[in-house]
Amino acid sequence: MVIIWKKLKKCEINKVGFMEIKNKIIQGDCIEVLKNIPSESFDFCFADPPYFMQIDPNKKLFRVEGNEFLGCNDEWDKFLSLDEYKKWTINWLKEVQRVLKRNGTICVIAGMQSVYEIGNILRELGFWVINDIIWQKSNPTPNFSGTRLNNSHETLIWAQKSKKSKFTFNYKTGKYLNNGKQMGSVWTFPVCSGNERIKTNDNKKLHTTQKPEALLYRIITLFTKKDDLILDPFGGTMTTAVVAKKAGRNFTMIELDSEYIKYGQKRIDETKIEIGDVENAVFDKKPLKVSIAEMIKENYLHINEIFYHKNGKEAILINNKGHLRYNDLEASMHEIAGKILNIERRLNAFDYFFVKRNKKLISISEIRENYREKLKQLK
Repeated sequence: MVIIWKKLKKCEINKVGFMEIKNKIIQGDCIEVLKNIPSESFDFCFADPPYFMQIDPNKKLFRVEGNEFLGCNDEWDKFLSLDEYKKWTINWLKEVQRVLKRNGTICVIAGMQSVYEIGNILRELGFWVINDIIWQKSNPTPNFSGTRLNNSHETLIWAQKSKKSKFTFNYKTGKYLNNGKQMGSVWTFPVCSGNERIKTNDNKKLHTTQKPEALLYRIITLFTKKDDLILDPFGGTMTTAVVAKKAGRNFTMIELDSEYIKYGQKRIDETKIEIGDVENAVFDKKPLKVSIAEMIKENYLHINEIFYHKNGKEAILINNKGHLRYNDLEASMHEIAGKILNIERRLNAFDYFFVKRNKKLISISEIRENYREKLKQLK
């Protein structure tokens, strides 16, 4: 559904709230719209603002085959001066900061023309930068004049609302998406092309800077949770909404251009929800907390049972708090695990101690997992 801002009555404007903006496109100027959205409404914001590319209208570039390269020469990317661009950036970022929840984060994408201004403004407003991310384009536009390096990347700045904020980061999901390795800050994706690139009825590119779904998918699955509400103040072709819907998140898109909205709404309507382990962030879900007392109560462990340490030493379980007796020392099994190894700190005893079951040694960790599985089945 599209909410046309300029057609709302004054009495309606002040009533814009969660149910009215969830999974909606709002047509209007982003700053004016944001001013009327309640504070702390959103969990996350993805922003792809105008880059202020400052293209010289008198200078033309041509592709190898002879066609003119138009680049980004849209009216929405034009500002009278750098100062005007900076003032405008401050205004929309202030509003985004206000409508983000206490532990909300923002991810802004920018080119070399604007990334430094945006980064400085974020910090001046009190945002705390978590990471900068390089989107390395595997199929960048060539430098047609051959006068400088091929501009083959864009920068994303991921920041939390303030230094004291907490934030969502699905670390293990990132490892899964990166073949078991820690996810780095250089991401390689092709620019949007082929069937993914939205075309008008006369077969022209609808939007000059449409972002690839793969880029948004990684951002949304790493930095948000299922059912989060995501804001995009520069909706464009609605890629953020499409990926959010697929991944089981909610969205609010703000866009001024009616043509972008027309094609974008159709794109959203045709999108199907596709929720799996990545979208649910199952890799990052903490296992059920299980106490020694519970395992004793359910007969998974027994008082006076011998606990065998990895190095062959033995201790005895003496109470349901998980305390062991080792020689003359009585302490938690975590402390005992360290003492046996002459380490003056607690160790994770679940990985160091074993008990006998059917004449075989089984780790306390494995017994705990067996109990967790039973609890899952009961649910």
